[in-house]
Amino acid sequence: MTTIVFLHAHPDDEASQTAGTMARAAAEGHRVVTVFATDGAHGELPASGLAEGETLVDRRRVEAQASADALGVQRVAWLGYRDSGMTGWPQNSLPGAFHTADLHEAAARLVAVLDEEEASVLVGYDWHGGYGHPDHVKVHAVAHRAAALARATPRLLESTMNRDRIRAFYQRAVAAGMADRAFDPDRPMDDGNPLGTPEREIHWQVDVSGFLRERRASLEAHRSQATDIEGMLAMPPDVFAAMFSTDHYLEPGRKPGMRVGWPFCG
Repeated sequence: MTTIVFLHAHPDDEASQTAGTMARAAAEGHRVVTVFATDGAHGELPASGLAEGETLVDRRRVEAQASADALGVQRVAWLGYRDSGMTGWPQNSLPGAFHTADLHEAAARLVAVLDEEEASVLVGYDWHGGYGHPDHVKVHAVAHRAAALARATPRLLESTMNRDRIRAFYQRAVAAGMADRAFDPDRPMDDGNPLGTPEREIHWQVDVSGFLRERRASLEAHRSQATDIEGMLAMPPDVFAAMFSTDHYLEPGRKPGMRVGWPFCG
């Protein structure tokens, strides 16, 4: 059995990015741990409102656990940082924000989980966090530092989006009148770079087609974040399957060339 730790920026990021891999790993007998860097406090308020005395952070913690249960994740941990908000927001630099957290300190918090779990694999994000969100970019840096500091160096993988694959889906959707022409994976995102990673730079394509039900349940768990989640859940079944049947990863130091396989073996 391998212990795999997934570091995500906010509760709900796991649902759209690595949920298929997490469900497959759990189903195959591995121990799966999700670590959230931030509390998700700058997410969307649920349309139905919050219960008396409930905060958005409270709601998102409950949703994160429901997602974990749907995926078979055995542990949910929190690094304890504030959500930094979107690029350029004043919250980026507030005390306690993940974006401005001391890199060594943040990595040490993650190392505590890695060492306690004796993790064999650590999953972070690509160099620009997929689209340049400050907290996502920080996840990349923290994962790399933590992997170097952990007692037993874990295999390090970086979750990414296959830009070429997304472009092909986007072009088909536009041709069918199903997509907003304002979206373009090749346009500059938050940090001025296009979305994700070109396929030629990706190392691993992971088949998670057998875990679409679990991914949908993970997305369903995060209903408070309606703007993003509802759009994904509203996809026709064939479109949802096409979008979410594969997960993609980079592996630092690996030779170029994408391989279809399962890199989560420590």
